[in-house]
Amino acid sequence: MTKKINLFANLKSDFASGLVVFLVALPLCLGIALASGAPLFSGIISGVIGGIVVGYLSQSHLSVSGPAAGLTAIVLTAITELGAFNIFLLAVFLAGLMQLALGFIKAGSISNYFPTNVIEGMLAGIGVIIFLKQIPHAFGYDPDFEGDLAFLQEDGQNTFSEIFSVLNHVQLGSVVITVISLVILIVWSKISFLKNLKLVPAALFAVIISVILNEIFIQFGSNLAISKEHLVQLPVPTSLEEFKAIMILPDFSAIGSTHVWVVAVTIAIVASIETLLSMEASDRMDVQKRYSDTNIELKAQGIGNMMSSLLGGLPMTSVVVRTSANNEAGAKSKMSAIIHGLLLLISVLVIPSILNKIPLATLAAVLLLVGYKLANPKIVVHFWEKGKYQFIPFIATFAAVVFTDLLKGVALGIAISVIFVLKGNMKRAYNFRKEEYHDGDIIHLDLAQEVSFLNKAAIKTTLLSIPEQAKLVINASDTVYIAHDVLDLINEFKKNRAKEMQIKVKLVGFKKAYNLENSDGFKNTITFEHKYDALKRTMVKVEVQKSEFLDEN
Repeated sequence: MTKKINLFANLKSDFASGLVVFLVALPLCLGIALASGAPLFSGIISGVIGGIVVGYLSQSHLSVSGPAAGLTAIVLTAITELGAFNIFLLAVFLAGLMQLALGFIKAGSISNYFPTNVIEGMLAGIGVIIFLKQIPHAFGYDPDFEGDLAFLQEDGQNTFSEIFSVLNHVQLGSVVITVISLVILIVWSKISFLKNLKLVPAALFAVIISVILNEIFIQFGSNLAISKEHLVQLPVPTSLEEFKAIMILPDFSAIGSTHVWVVAVTIAIVASIETLLSMEASDRMDVQKRYSDTNIELKAQGIGNMMSSLLGGLPMTSVVVRTSANNEAGAKSKMSAIIHGLLLLISVLVIPSILNKIPLATLAAVLLLVGYKLANPKIVVHFWEKGKYQFIPFIATFAAVVFTDLLKGVALGIAISVIFVLKGNMKRAYNFRKEEYHDGDIIHLDLAQEVSFLNKAAIKTTLLSIPEQAKLVINASDTVYIAHDVLDLINEFKKNRAKEMQIKVKLVGFKKAYNLENSDGFKNTITFEHKYDALKRTMVKVEVQKSEFLDEN
């Protein structure tokens, strides 16, 4: 039974962290909507639903949902192909329905197979991207939208060329604001009195100071004044009719369109994968080491996307950037995500003109620190020390995330990890050589706790190495699972090759675990189930021992 969470148990710290996430999420929601070719308010709607609805339904303590940069290309293409935003909203509704179904069939369990080194590589890569992408904004150069994580940008630049372009577009006021904000954020974390001041987070204080400074620059006509295009640009509805126009409904009359269903499936798959990756990342960030139910998360995301589409919002996922900011701000529970959603809703309804005074440079300072902490060089050293089988998938994922995008980077890391697993399973723990064998020796072949089809090649090669007239003991006493392929291989060896080569074979532990006949072959396969420790999986162990050989027959 799921333990009920007291949402108000850590209200002080959760309110402060929710406030920080709100400040980070606001320009991200607008930037992603702009890059997606959708109405700006659609990004805000998605952020509000992601915070309040998904935040409440989710079991994750740190994860924050909202419009995702990884979906911008899909959304932009889909809106163009479908010809209308309300038809696109129908596809989002159907995608949410599919995610809900995926949650019920427990598809979220696939996240358990994401290797730790790949998730860590993804986080480090995203940290580098966040850091590099915020450098232009910190200097007052904002052609690329906030929240873009792709190496190749829509403005024709890439992550690195954009940084070099900054040299020709430095806005001195933004530099001043960035430096002052960074000083506030860093000093705040060093002084215990300020760090314990839960209701006034450092990011909020930095934002207030930056707004006041810029207003002073404007009043005195200083060349340090930051112009409108370098500030948050939230639409300001002036009438009830404008608010009503924001609420676009899905066009359900297009439900028979094949294109709509193709877009829906695409969104459901990509959004679900990104969510599962973010969930694994958020669980690894959690200092309390709490684990989230990914199947419940898929259901929550599905309901969130359905509601978002009915209100005219973009599709959403759990987002690493917001989740990282939430963690760094000291969130204790999912109440932080809910508060961030409530603040988004209240702010766009009540104080949009005030929010439009916030310089992007001060928000860039917040994200610079988030990115640095995610990509701490100590992580690279940690995996280097673990050896090549841990380091190579980590560094490959890291590099691919930086130079392509999140999904491609993770796919590469998982592919390399699978290759290493296959390579490891095909290796023999001991390569029996005939010249080391002496008459009268007994060859022991001990099987591991789990023997899958991946071990077949190693066992087959070992059996083929057994010399004529040898004495062989195949021991399955510690084995809790043997694949059918391996059982057949051992049976065929005993009945055919062993007789031809005059090899005496003794099977130990097979009858008890698998109801095997030692002479006439196999009656049944597994007759019981048992939990095993994945960390103790070994291939096969072969020993040569001088002792008396007793034929079980």
